[in-house]
Amino acid sequence: MKSGVRYTGIPSEEELRASPGVPSPERLEQGPVAFIECVQEIPCNPCEEACPFGAITVGEPITNLPVLHGDKCTGCGVCIAQCPGLAIFKVHLRYTETTSLVEFPYEYCPLPRKGDRVPCGDRKGDYVADGLVVSVKNARGNDGTAVVAVEVPRACCLEVRTICRKEYR
Repeated sequence: MKSGVRYTGIPSEEELRASPGVPSPERLEQGPVAFIECVQEIPCNPCEEACPFGAITVGEPITNLPVLHGDKCTGCGVCIAQCPGLAIFKVHLRYTETTSLVEFPYEYCPLPRKGDRVPCGDRKGDYVADGLVVSVKNARGNDGTAVVAVEVPRACCLEVRTICRKEYR
């Protein structure tokens, strides 16, 4: 069975490992950081334009994969809602002693609310673990894309990418 974005719409592990937008394990340990899981060479650069710290470069040609400069990324998350492909997430590995914080774009209604307990899913939408909604940001400048932050068990923070919706449970 073939895998990867071209065949399934979901990046394969090989594609993600080869992505220049994924932070190093050392950078992940330092605090909140963006994950750019864009693995397709398409003409796009809103993430580069959005980053106030120059931590993301696409350059020329505009079809280059976005490169994350982990040493410049502050984990501000401005880039998350600006990605039209919904391919940017943020992970704070050591949010507490036992949990991580994962922030992701969310374009479904109804939006969760701070304090909600929610089932969290992976890139396919399959259930991974329950999480606690820490914040929901839905700024006008995000053009309808909310950014949801969910506290999850640390062991699954690199898998969680969404909230499982009721109709899929």
